[in-house]
This record gives sequence, C-alpha cells and structure tokens, in this order.
Amino acid sequence: MKLIIKNATGADQGELEAKFTPVDDDKGHQAVHEAVVAYNAAQRSGNASTKTVAEVSGSGKKPWRQKGTGRARVGQKRNPIWRGGGVAHGPKPRVYIKKLNKKVRDLAVRKAFTERVKGGEVLILDGLNIEKPATSDLVKTLNAIGVDSKNRGKGKYSSAVLVTGGANSNVALSARNLSRVRSTTSDSLNTYDILWPDLLVFTKDGYEKFEQRLTN
Repeated sequence: MKLIIKNATGADQGELEAKFTPVDDDKGHQAVHEAVVAYNAAQRSGNASTKTVAEVSGSGKKPWRQKGTGRARVGQKRNPIWRGGGVAHGPKPRVYIKKLNKKVRDLAVRKAFTERVKGGEVLILDGLNIEKPATSDLVKTLNAIGVDSKNRGKGKYSSAVLVTGGANSNVALSARNLSRVRSTTSDSLNTYDILWPDLLVFTKDGYEKFEQRLTN
C-alpha cells in the first residue's frame, strides 16, 4: 500500500510505501466496533442525578389516617407519585467508561487505518510550518490539499484530522477555530479519530512515529 505525499501548496511530492502489516478484510470489524463504542461511552459525563425519597425535603409524617377519610391511603408526602416527591429509579452519577483489552484496541487502530489507506483517504504533508497560531494560514494549506474546512462545497473533503509527531500548540490553536478540523498527535491517535474525518493528514514525523506504533 502506498501513501501520497504533498507539500503545503498542494503539489505532489511522490509516494511512500507503507511498512506496517495491513489487517485482512475479514478481521478486526468487531474490534473497531468495540473501540468506537468505548470512545463514545468515555465522552459521557455521567453527572445526571435525581433525588430519592430519602433525599427530598418534606416530612415523613403520615398526612392522614389510613382508613375512614375516603381518600387514598398514603404514607408520606415525599412518595414518588406526589408533586415534589422523590424520583423512583432515577439516574445517579456514574462512570460510563468501558475497559478495552490492549490487543483489541491495537487491532482496532490497525484495522481502521488499513481501511482508510485502501480508500486513499490518508495523506502525508511534507512540511506544516505554522510559526504562530493563525487559522487563516492553516485554511490555505487545507484548501491546497483539497480540504474545504468551512464546508462550502469547494473541496473534495469537508473534514480532516491533523496528526503531528508531538504536541504542537501552533497547529492545535490554529485548528480549534475550525469545527470540521481536529488536531492530535501520533501517540494519541485513536480509532474514532481515524474514522471520523474525510481525510487523515499526517506530518512526516507524525506518520513515522505512528508507523512505529503499528509495527511494534
């Protein structure tokens, strides 16, 4: 499998032969599914909370005697069927994180990346020199490689994930103003980040580190 290399102006700079071992077509589908489910679960805050009968304010005294009034029997004002009462079986703060086996997580990343490479949706950028945070400079580079980050129908792709070798605050700050563009590092790149964009864009050092991660 080969990856296309372009520079910041969109000019072709040749191709790079991928060294990692691709995942077979009939393997890894379940791993990808589990990885995406685990990622989405981890994004949930889990802070929804309601008060039970024991927590709402109000007296625990019986409002009226059990028999003889003609009214329905009731034990306390805080019961769930009364206005202002507690909530029966309501949500409480919880953690939604799902544990994923490391082998499954690694397989999901390799499978997702294999499919993106096969689809021609991975590109290596030869030089992404942003000397200071400037969204306009990043937009020019993205437009040059066919990414219409503002979704105006003028490019082949409408979303992208930029993968750098290490933390790059200039790239991160330039990309955060664009709703259809995300930035991450080769160490942090996960299955969801690989699948989400129309185009996966690596810097040269970013791809080298990511490929080392795949081969190891």
